[in-house]
Amino acid sequence: MFIRAGGALKKNLIRIALGLLLALVFFGHAAKFYQISLLNTLDAFVYDARLRLTAQGGVDERIVILDIDEKSLAEVGRWPWSRDTMAALVNKLFDSYEITLLGFDVVFAEPDRSSGLASLESMADGVLKNDTAFQSALKALRGELDFDKRFADALSKRPVVLGYYFTNLDQANRNGALPAPVLQPEDFKGRTVDFTSWSGFGGNLPEFQGKAISAGHFNPIVDFDGTSRRVPMLVEHEGKYYESLSLAMVRVLLGNPRIVPGYPEGETNSGPEWLDLPAEQGILRIPVDEYGASLIPYRGLQGSFTYLPAADALTGRLKQEQLKGKIVLLGTTAPGLMDLRVTPVGSTYPGVEIHANLVAGMLDSSIKQKPSYVLGADVLLLSLCTISLAFLLPILSPLRATVLASGILLAVACLNFLLWSSGLVMPLAAVLSAILTLYALNMSWGYFVETRSKRQFAELFGQYVPPELVDEMARDPERYSMDGKNAELTVLFSDVRGFTSISEGLDPKELTQLMNAYLGAMTRVVQKNRGTLDKYIGDAIMAFWGAPVADADHARHAVTTALEMQAELRTLDEPFKQRGWPALHIGIGINSGTMTVGDMGSKVRKSYTVMGDAVNLGSRLEGITKQYGVGIIVSDSTKALVKDVIYRELDRVRVKGKDEPVGIFEPLGVAGQIDKAAQDELKLWNQALRLYRQQDWDQAELQLYNLSRMCPDRYLYQVYAKRIAYCRANPPGESWDGVTTFETK
Repeated sequence: MFIRAGGALKKNLIRIALGLLLALVFFGHAAKFYQISLLNTLDAFVYDARLRLTAQGGVDERIVILDIDEKSLAEVGRWPWSRDTMAALVNKLFDSYEITLLGFDVVFAEPDRSSGLASLESMADGVLKNDTAFQSALKALRGELDFDKRFADALSKRPVVLGYYFTNLDQANRNGALPAPVLQPEDFKGRTVDFTSWSGFGGNLPEFQGKAISAGHFNPIVDFDGTSRRVPMLVEHEGKYYESLSLAMVRVLLGNPRIVPGYPEGETNSGPEWLDLPAEQGILRIPVDEYGASLIPYRGLQGSFTYLPAADALTGRLKQEQLKGKIVLLGTTAPGLMDLRVTPVGSTYPGVEIHANLVAGMLDSSIKQKPSYVLGADVLLLSLCTISLAFLLPILSPLRATVLASGILLAVACLNFLLWSSGLVMPLAAVLSAILTLYALNMSWGYFVETRSKRQFAELFGQYVPPELVDEMARDPERYSMDGKNAELTVLFSDVRGFTSISEGLDPKELTQLMNAYLGAMTRVVQKNRGTLDKYIGDAIMAFWGAPVADADHARHAVTTALEMQAELRTLDEPFKQRGWPALHIGIGINSGTMTVGDMGSKVRKSYTVMGDAVNLGSRLEGITKQYGVGIIVSDSTKALVKDVIYRELDRVRVKGKDEPVGIFEPLGVAGQIDKAAQDELKLWNQALRLYRQQDWDQAELQLYNLSRMCPDRYLYQVYAKRIAYCRANPPGESWDGVTTFETK
């Protein structure tokens, strides 16, 4: 037996050597000699998935978020509110509602100017300096008009934790006052720490900071993928160490115990791995990493804590039991003020709720930890798995190799999940990827065979669908047919604007080269997103999704394709310009619905295509893009299937050949990737459109005027301005449904 095994090993030396080389590559990543970005991305994905899967869920009743929401802003006024209002709110929370603790996720960095005191004092020091009556009146009124003093007095001797932030954007940016540092370098007993360091800060006014019992920063740590998974419990500024807002709140709850850095036994050079808070109730231990940060223990999706409008608390409309004895965080979710974060549990997650999760996690001791020995354990596990597989897989049959690799994969995943359940975080992507890569290497070594089925499918569908879909179809050929059938699909039409004039300005050879470059680029985008290329109609492209390979996300892939086609078109501008060709502009129409799909035509020529009213509507939508000056129009049926894209509503239209009106929209991009200026413009546009449909011509025209100033090149606003002028001259009447009818294709 040993002789046979030795012979098998000798026969497969190249495969074994390649396996060990792959193992070495993954070992270097796990040991942090270098980092493979793809593995980091996979680890982040696995971490987020585990977090969502094991999230506690439910609403934590101990913590309430007092929300400066749109309702509160509408009732009290725009932010920032006057300090006498804030003082009244603080007094109300403690005196009437009897809350336990108040934390501010906002900064009070500038003096209040709403009372006019500053102007009166300037007059008292200037033109009215010798006016004794004015001076006496000002002295009598100063107490009532000094709103900052009122707020400072409201903070005094109460369990209130202020918020502030650090910054590195401008070293000279040092506004307001910082609280006293919680740790000095000597508190780390000569050990080197690698905490996040900041040069500047934005603090509260000194009179507020002096009266508040504590304060904490609300800086997050944003990972490489833009996601907030950690918050630094301690940060460094000018050699001193400051605590986070959530840590400061927990310390106030516990009676402000000191912070004691904790180290693993036998470690003499490493930084702290936890922070101890020795309170009367016992020692509360908070895990931290080498950067002094803690993993955020998200309870679940947004709304894991009770949100109450700040205005309702200010006016006393809340019941006392809603706040009595609660830990309260004051923050905002109002548009324009919202502090949104990308998190493992949501791409638009309020920053104030991150602090709430951390406070709850510290109190429950539910923060996951990643101690220093995890690195060694990860390297050891990866080495054992990869070295054993590098030697065993080449000498095993495909079935036994599959069983072995699957068994090790399952065992590693279960071990990782058990460690997670016990509060330990251990990387998983490197070892899983190494196992899968070694398995794939050995399975593919002798398997490069083209089957007849695959060739047949390539001949039938290769001109329509990308090669990867042909391969997918070939694996199960019984499921696919060229026969006609009805199916829910999404169709896309695109057309080059002004193609006639373009073609007249180029000779046939140049026109051919231009069209080949353009159609090639657009087709690659279609196929990248699993689309079926139906046909080219001159300069136009027709494609659809959902057949021959079923695609539950057919609408999403079509909208993504349209956005990417417009982006790809802009990358052609420079090479076209260098060749003396004009820049191209295209209109794209997309519709989803029931269509007939199949191989249609005659004996002379057939084509795998789609037909039906839903297809015709897609073509009509492409035709009216120029009427609104937009590059893409999707129907309401497509929009309903792709909910995570931000849209600009354009109109409700009745196109030629269709009696029922259709809502049309312009996709702007994926939610979370639209900048604030675009969001503000969209909000104003939605208001203008609502006013237009309500026949409030004056207000709608004013809104459109403001929008046109913001975006003078947006043709859509000119279209509606002309419509308003027409409607003023020809009032549509009360029965008007706001639908625009197009009589031509």
